[in-house]
Amino acid sequence: MKSFVAFAVLAAICAVVKTEEVCHNNVVRACSSSTLSGASICNSRYGGIEHIEPEVQAYVNSHLTKSYEYLLLATYFNSYQKNRPGFQKLYQGLSDRSFDDTIDLIKQLTRRGGRVNFNSVHESPASVSKQRMQLEVDELHSLAMALDNEKQLTNGAIHVHTRSLHAAERDPEMAQYMEEKFLSKQADSVRKMSGYANDLSKLMNQPDPSLAVYLFDEYLQKQ
Repeated sequence: MKSFVAFAVLAAICAVVKTEEVCHNNVVRACSSSTLSGASICNSRYGGIEHIEPEVQAYVNSHLTKSYEYLLLATYFNSYQKNRPGFQKLYQGLSDRSFDDTIDLIKQLTRRGGRVNFNSVHESPASVSKQRMQLEVDELHSLAMALDNEKQLTNGAIHVHTRSLHAAERDPEMAQYMEEKFLSKQADSVRKMSGYANDLSKLMNQPDPSLAVYLFDEYLQKQ
């Protein structure tokens, strides 16, 4: 009797293992097949990711580019010639934020089964060199450039959000992600940069603009 029970238990275990092996082998065959390698059974792609992946990729590159530009501005205002620690703090913070947003976007895109391509070039080397030269500007012009950058990032977020809702195949998950992570935050950043630019432009009209810039830099250090 005991040997019969042991045989039954062993048979049941073998049946379970055999079933698991069959399931695993089915997945292996599906994923190794050239006709099924792109099937949803083998990746995390779903919804409208096929239609909005290029837009998300462009937005990733845009954030990475802005992070680099802000870092150059922070370095420029941290030099002994300029010595503007308040402006350095502002642009270093914007650079760190854009870099963190880049990482977050990469995680979101790869979570949805997408791929990030850093080899794509969106600007010619000449335009990049010209842009670097323009980063060596005075305090007011740097704020104007920062405001333009933040508006570009905001419009990029709006574009991805709109495409997520109105593409050939909608992707509400990506639209919700853009709403929660970027739209409100970018609106606040545009508001802050526009306020800084307008405040400093008014101070520059005072009899001693150099003192006004110094005091504004002191204000930025406390933010």
